[in-house]
Amino acid sequence: MNLLLDTHIWIWSQLQPRKLSRRVSAELSNVKNELWISPVSIWEALVQMQKGRIRVDNPYTWIRKYSEQLREAPLTKEIVTTAMVLVFPHADPALRFLAGTAKVLDLTLVTNDRNLLDSTEISTLSNR
Repeated sequence: MNLLLDTHIWIWSQLQPRKLSRRVSAELSNVKNELWISPVSIWEALVQMQKGRIRVDNPYTWIRKYSEQLREAPLTKEIVTTAMVLVFPHADPALRFLAGTAKVLDLTLVTNDRNLLDSTEISTLSNR
């Protein structure tokens, strides 16, 4: 399975793995699965670190260390335009970009976000 990690799933997997469901933990550790990260999630994590909501010694070292084993999804014109036409009740542009990425690249978005989980336009894996 090709899994795109929502920002909170990626952060929890490294800092608070107990927040992950058994199914998500199993899928993230399954070597047959390919794990993907969006540059949008890197940006979101850095914003949260700058605001002090996520505390790490060196944000840039942390990002490099915990993203190097993941495939980096591109942020393309197609993804951006797809993100804008997806139908779900979420105005957050970061979540729209993640959903657009999942749709265009045919990835399963691993998330805890109810709005994304309720979407019929993308494949999701629930952490609930």
